[in-house]
Amino acid sequence: MKLWLLRHGEAEPKARTDAERNLTGKGRVEVERAATYLQEQPLQAILASPYQRAQQTAEIIRQALGFAGPVETVPWLTPETDPADALLYLDRRTEQDILLVTHQPFVGVFGGWLIGGHRNAPLPMATASLAELDGDYLAAGLMRLIALRHAEQSLPSSEQSST
Repeated sequence: MKLWLLRHGEAEPKARTDAERNLTGKGRVEVERAATYLQEQPLQAILASPYQRAQQTAEIIRQALGFAGPVETVPWLTPETDPADALLYLDRRTEQDILLVTHQPFVGVFGGWLIGGHRNAPLPMATASLAELDGDYLAAGLMRLIALRHAEQSLPSSEQSST
């Protein structure tokens, strides 16, 4: 099984609610760059948080890849989701190649837990960071980290933020 974990792109700092925050222009560029790493991957499903910035991120990815299926909105991909709960939901899926579009702290903790078997070593997931995990079984400590790519690393120096 392959699992890709993508944190949403940079979002505006404020909105009426956290769930309503939109991607910034920079965030859209970050996501477009992250999409290049998913080219030619055999994705079978794109699952996204219901939060606006994750929905926008997933749609940019879907369009960039020419993914024929819909983005499936799932309520368990929010920032505070318990990784064990997410694993229960994913165990019900039949697909073997899934992209999750979600948030910190969940994405870092979930990735670290799947790789190391514990929650105290989260993956460092900046905006639009993409982790590729692989394993025979989707279970804590049984997945391997194949790649971890950060959007900022691929931005020309004139586009990188100073903070």
